[in-house]
This record gives sequence, C-alpha cells and structure tokens, in this order.
Amino acid sequence: MKVKTDLLVVGSGPAGAAAATWAAKQGMDVLLTDRAVFPRDKTCGDGLTPRAVKELQGLGLGEWLRGHTVNQGLRAHGFGQRLHLKWPGGAFPDWGSAVARTELDDHMRTLAIDSGAEAVDGAEAIDVVRHGERVTEVIFRRDGEPWNVECKRLIVADGVRSPLGRMLGREWHRDTVYGVAGRSYMESGMSDDPWISSHLELRDENGENLPGYGWIFPLGNGRVNVGLGALATAKRPAKLAVRPLIDVYARLRREDFQLRGTPQDKASALLPMGGAVSGVSGPNWGLIGDAAACVNPLNGEGIDYGLETARLLVELFTETDDVSGAWPDVLTKHYGEGFSIARRLSGLITVPGLLPTLGPIGMRSEPLMTLALRWMGNLLDESDRDLAARLWRWAGRRSVALDARPPFR
Repeated sequence: MKVKTDLLVVGSGPAGAAAATWAAKQGMDVLLTDRAVFPRDKTCGDGLTPRAVKELQGLGLGEWLRGHTVNQGLRAHGFGQRLHLKWPGGAFPDWGSAVARTELDDHMRTLAIDSGAEAVDGAEAIDVVRHGERVTEVIFRRDGEPWNVECKRLIVADGVRSPLGRMLGREWHRDTVYGVAGRSYMESGMSDDPWISSHLELRDENGENLPGYGWIFPLGNGRVNVGLGALATAKRPAKLAVRPLIDVYARLRREDFQLRGTPQDKASALLPMGGAVSGVSGPNWGLIGDAAACVNPLNGEGIDYGLETARLLVELFTETDDVSGAWPDVLTKHYGEGFSIARRLSGLITVPGLLPTLGPIGMRSEPLMTLALRWMGNLLDESDRDLAARLWRWAGRRSVALDARPPFR
C-alpha cells in the first residue's frame, strides 16, 4: 500500500503533534505517524515550564492547561536551605503546569487530527527512499506488512534515540554532557501543591553526592511525578542505577511530601542534550525536539523546545524548498549560544566535589538563585535587554567561540 502527502511527520509526541497542527492549520496535507499505539506512556518529568506554556497557549491549549494544575515557581531544596523562587514572567507566562505524558501526548495528537491532519499509529519507520539527498518515500512496517508513504517534506520527531534520524545520518556526540533520567508516580497529599520541587542535593544510598537533582512535580490528580536526573559525559559517565535510586530518593522525601505507597511505573532514559547532534537536516527534511537533542542541559526540559522547533520548522518549510543549510542555522540562532554555555556549566557539575563546594554558596542567596532559575530554565527572550539577559548572551557567544563542536554541527 502506498499513500502520498505534502508533509509526513514521524513521531506523534508533543513536537510531532505540534508540527502537524501548525502545518494543517496552514492548509498542508499532513500525515502524522508513530510506531506506538495511542494513548501511550513516555518517560518524562511531566513538568511544563512557562516557556512550554507559552507555546501551548499559541496552540489554543492555555485554558485546558489551567484545568489541570498550575504552579507559580520552583521550591529549591539543598544544603540546609529551602527557597521559593517564582517564575520571572516577562516575555513568558508567570505560571507553569504539569500533565502526565500519557494524557498530554494523546490530547495533542487529537488536536492535530481536529486541525486537519491524518494520524496513523502502530507504524514503525524502517527505511527511506531518496532521490539525491531528498527523501521521496518513507517505508513503514504496520501490522507486519510494508507500507510506503510518498512525501514532499518530512519532519522527524521520533525522540531521543531517533531511529529514523540515524537512517538519515544523525549522529549523537557524547563528548559534551548528556542526561540519565528516571521517573515514577506516587500518591501524595501534596498533589495540589502550587510549587514544583527540586532537590539539588541528590544522594545515593550511601549518602554520597551525585551530579544531578531530584524532583517532585504535583499533577493535581492525587499523584505526583517523583524522579531524578544525573549528568554525565563520555569522560565521566554516570555510575548509578536509576530505578533503585528512585526508591532511595522517595524514601528520603516521604514525610515532607506526604508520599504514600511505593514508586510505581518507574521508567528511565538517556537524554542527548544541548544540540549535541549533527546531521539534523536535508533538502526536504529536518529533525525537531528530542531527535535534534533540543533538551536543556541545566534542567532537563525538552517539551518547550520540541514545541518551538515544531513551529519554527513548519515556518521554514513555507519559506524555502531547501532547508538543508537553513535549519541548522535556525537552530543555532535560537539555541546555539544558550545550549553552549548551558552544557559547559553542566559539564562542570560532573566534576567530583564541585557541586558540594559551590552549592551551599548559591543556596544562601535567594537573588542569585532567582537569577539561576531564569538562566537554567532559559526563560529569556530575544527581546530581553536587561543586564541578566545581556550577560547570558555574552557568555553564550564566548562559549560558542570555544566549542570544538558547536551545537547542531
């Protein structure tokens, strides 16, 4: 069986669904596919920062989000201190949210369908047909049978491992920092807590400091997302068993967060971060979201970048017939400097002993941590001209100049 479409989107998570929605609204003939059958789960912290909220509002989902849970900022714990750091607002909303990915992804896929896209799940991309560097067909396996889709344009949104991206030449470079993350769900008496919580002192069962952090994100439905993330590089790989460590972390937090039972639905994943991939585009195709390593190295957030890159690539497809050089340039323009300095700072965190030394100093200053929240969450807009924004951009430019391998290259 063979079908034809103007735009084929492979991967129906938030990035792929957003791309399909934007394209369908512009009148494109869109086919959205995924190898999983929806609804399906996805390893994630489920948190939605103000940056993600802004993109979801643009898709018309602002009120839907408010019907779930709303948080006003980050409660940071660590080194004997506890700080309440409000979202800074400005160019972004002054609130965040959290929605379990099983629900968020299914709802966004439905939005794409309601916007005019056709969606097919249970279809695994197994090969491509090219004419020169252009992709003319993607071959799927569905119900055990091959299924060919001819396409004029292709958006690859198939996640952190990006099997289709690898077929097209995507390469993940682990010489810069990457993440090792795990999550679980627990019942909690603080499911309606108006703050997301982060513990900057992540310790193993022996009390040893680890280069990462733990989180508890309230979901407003009687449950919280309990998880943790650690940072690593090829030179300093993360030496931890994520799922057993979740049990340790939950046990330490049980009383403070009124946790009940044991961690359920534990899942873990490796996360390429900070644009640490090359081969992100060809003449009529491009990678977005996690597939393009658009994950913030300082907080592990990726949904916001998935939503943004979806919109940006659809816009680029309406402007040019060849995105092979333009798409890496767009990614670099929007994220290159921020990702470069973020992954350099995150790499320092993997140095043994550095976090226990500097952590207590930072946690003693609420203004400093408020500034760090804005930087770590990349809650900066190109229009921001205050000192903090200018300093961050200056550091980013200097960092890119020092990179042996700049983001997306």
